[in-house]
Amino acid sequence: MAQLARKILLPVFILTELAEPTDEESVLIKLPSGTSDVTYSIRQKRTETLDDGGSGLVFRQERSNFNLFPIVLGAEAVPWAEANIYLLSRMRDSLSTVMSTYSSIADDLAAYRRYLDETQIDWTYFPKHKLNRPTYRYSGHLRLAVAAGEIAGSTAKRRMSAIISFYTWLNDEGVLIPKHDPWKASDRYIGLKDTRGFSFTKLVRTTDVSIRVFKQNDPYAGTIDDGGRLRPLSQEEQGWLVDALTTIGNTEMTLIHLFGLLTGARIQTILTFRVHHVLAEMDNPNLFELRFPVGPSTGIDTKNDKQIVLHLPQWFYQILRAYAHSDRARRRRCRADGGDTADQYLFLSIQGAPLYQCKFDSQNFDVSSHLRHAKTGQGVRQFMTERVIPFIREKYSAPNFHYKFHDIRASYGMNLTDIQLDRVSKGDVTLHLAREFVKTRMNHESSSTTDLYLQYRNNLKFIRSVGEEYDGHLRRLAQLALEGFQ
Repeated sequence: MAQLARKILLPVFILTELAEPTDEESVLIKLPSGTSDVTYSIRQKRTETLDDGGSGLVFRQERSNFNLFPIVLGAEAVPWAEANIYLLSRMRDSLSTVMSTYSSIADDLAAYRRYLDETQIDWTYFPKHKLNRPTYRYSGHLRLAVAAGEIAGSTAKRRMSAIISFYTWLNDEGVLIPKHDPWKASDRYIGLKDTRGFSFTKLVRTTDVSIRVFKQNDPYAGTIDDGGRLRPLSQEEQGWLVDALTTIGNTEMTLIHLFGLLTGARIQTILTFRVHHVLAEMDNPNLFELRFPVGPSTGIDTKNDKQIVLHLPQWFYQILRAYAHSDRARRRRCRADGGDTADQYLFLSIQGAPLYQCKFDSQNFDVSSHLRHAKTGQGVRQFMTERVIPFIREKYSAPNFHYKFHDIRASYGMNLTDIQLDRVSKGDVTLHLAREFVKTRMNHESSSTTDLYLQYRNNLKFIRSVGEEYDGHLRRLAQLALEGFQ
C-alpha cells in the first residue's frame, strides 16, 4: 500500500557538515555503492559564537541540534527537501524555538504535499492561467473542504497561510522564482483597539488566495470567549466532577483539577509547578491565601509568557506540601530523569514522566532523548476522556456531558463572578470594584473579556425566558392550525 505524505518527529536532530578525516570531531560515513563503498566524513555543524566586547557574555547563533524535529515526508516516505530546509531555516532564525509551532507548520506542509501527490500537481509550475497555478488550486480545494464540512474554516486559513509563507521564503532565498505570480497581493488598513480601549490602525498584507474566516460573536451560545470558546460548568456539574474524581481516586488528577478550580490557572501553569514551589515556608501561616508569581523567571509557564499572580488558598497549599512529601510522589520522582530533587516537576506520571514539559526545558537539547511527541498535558486529557466523562455520563444520566480542562478556568471565573455580583446586590461593593476584582484574579488584559463573565448569567436567563415564551407562542399557533383539521 502506497504511503501518503505525512509529518514525523525525530527525537534527536543534529545538523552536520562535511569535515576532513583528520578532524578530531569527524565521523566516518560509509555508503554502499555497487562494488565499493562511498566514504566521507562529517561533524556537527559548528556554532558561531560572539561576545559583547569584553563583558564575558557569549552569544550562540544558529542552533544546530534539536529534539522533536519535524520532517515532512512526501509519497513513499521520501523527505521533501525544500520544505524541510524551510523549517530548519525558520528554527535557526528564531530567538526562542518553540518546537510545537514548527510541528504545526510541518503538518500544514504535509497536508499540502498530500494534495499535490493526489492531484499530481507540480508545486513548482506556475502557468499563465492563474487558476491552474498550485496556490490557486489549493486555495480552491480548501474552500470546498470547508463548505463540505470536512475541515474548519480556521484550519483552512492556517494551512493556506503556511503555504504562502513557504513560497515567500522560496522566492526570497532564490530557491524558486515562479514564472508567474503565485498570488495577487494587496495592502489594507484595519482598525483595532488595544487592551485600554485606544484605537489604532494596522497595515495588513493580504492575497487573493488567502482564506478569510468571519467570526460571529454569539453572546447567547452558552460559552465565553476567553482564550477559546469556554463553557463554565454549573454548580451541579462541578459537584459531579468532584464526585467522579473522588470515586476514581487518582491523587494527581484530583489535585490538578482542584488546582484549576481554585485558582483559574491554565493547564501549562499547573503542570509546570516544581516541588520547591510548594516546599517554601510561609512567612505568615495565618494568611487566608498565598500569592504565587508565575511566568518568566519563575520556572512556571504561562500563556504568552505573561507575568501573573495566582492566589492559592492556604489550606490547599498545605495539601500540595503534604503530597510533595508523600511516598507516592517520591516514588514517581525517583523514576524520573533527574531523580528526587526540589527542581523536579510536582506532578509526574506513574512512570516518572512529566505531564507537561516547560518551555525552558524544551530549549535544552537532550542527545539521549527517545520521545516522539511533546508533553503538553495529553495524560490529563486522556484521563478526562476515558475515566471522568464516562463516569459522570453513566452515574448522573447525562449522556451529553462533556468538558475541556480549560472549561475549569471558566468555571473558576464564574464562581468568582457569582460571589461578587451577590455582594453587589447586597450593597457591599460597587459593580466597578466587583469587575476589577474578577479582572485581576482572572489576569485579563482587557475589561471586555471580564464583562463576558458578568453578562453570562443574564444572557442565559434571557435566552431561556425568550425560548420559553417563543415556544409557548409556537404551541398556540400549532394548536390553532390543528383545529382546522378537526
